[in-house]
Amino acid sequence: MQSNNSKTYELVLTALFVAIIVVMASTPLGFIPLVVINATTLHIPVIIGSLFLGPKKGGFLGGVFGLTSLIKSTIGATTPSAFIFSPVAALTLLPHETVGAAILLVLKSTFIAIVPRVLIGVVPYFVYIGIKKAISSDKKAVYGTIINVVISFILGFGVFAFFNKMVSEGNIGLSTAVVRVLGIVVGVAAFAGIEYLFMNKDAKALGFITSGIAGAMTNTLLVMGSIYLFYKDPYAQLLQVDPSALMAVILGVISFNGVIEAVVGAIIVYLVGIVLDKIKPAGVYAGKKNGKVQTVAEKASVQQMAQ
Repeated sequence: MQSNNSKTYELVLTALFVAIIVVMASTPLGFIPLVVINATTLHIPVIIGSLFLGPKKGGFLGGVFGLTSLIKSTIGATTPSAFIFSPVAALTLLPHETVGAAILLVLKSTFIAIVPRVLIGVVPYFVYIGIKKAISSDKKAVYGTIINVVISFILGFGVFAFFNKMVSEGNIGLSTAVVRVLGIVVGVAAFAGIEYLFMNKDAKALGFITSGIAGAMTNTLLVMGSIYLFYKDPYAQLLQVDPSALMAVILGVISFNGVIEAVVGAIIVYLVGIVLDKIKPAGVYAGKKNGKVQTVAEKASVQQMAQ
């Protein structure tokens, strides 16, 4: 049974993460300048909250993130892209001849602002739990290889995309071939490192890294995918490209911004996670069943005894 101190800790941690999200959304602290891109870090408190507070509180934190995005876009409704996250801006900037069309605009912008961010607080928790189960599974070699290839590719491609952008803008004097080799080297090194973690059953380190990547990519894929689905024509007009070419533009954003933000997220989630894990283990949160508070670990133990 969970103690009152543990429940108080979760409440305090939730309030702390809410405060961090609001401050980061209201200041430049929500972005890390990386020469060729300002990588957003707003999703990171949500990911960490998901791991240490569970999917429900993680989803709540994601909702706070989405709400700050909606409010910020509404306050800055004069900016051309505000309609993406703000129903008010959508009604102001986009044409709508009927009440039904107006309601549809409200629903679209609200969905993009809120739903992907809520899922940032849900997906990482289950990824973390899945990694722990995969490492202890009889098929850990198969699961490990699949996870390893995906993570290594993302990290290697992220390095390549970052330095290739710097080369194209004349910030560094390297050739594309050298940058490509650098990305491959990083990918191979990542593969070796992750393989080591798997063989040594270091579920926590691998879980934090994978969850950081999963949370960041959840945000990027769902937001950019929703923009294409709901606002293809107005977004193409905003970018001054043909609607038929918009998919290529969005894939470029995902492969560059999304991958770099995933790499940044993986690093920060890992560094913060290993510290918080010493205070309270990740993947354990308060849940109620028959009026009693149980942790995830306790529920698993009860289920095993019942089998």
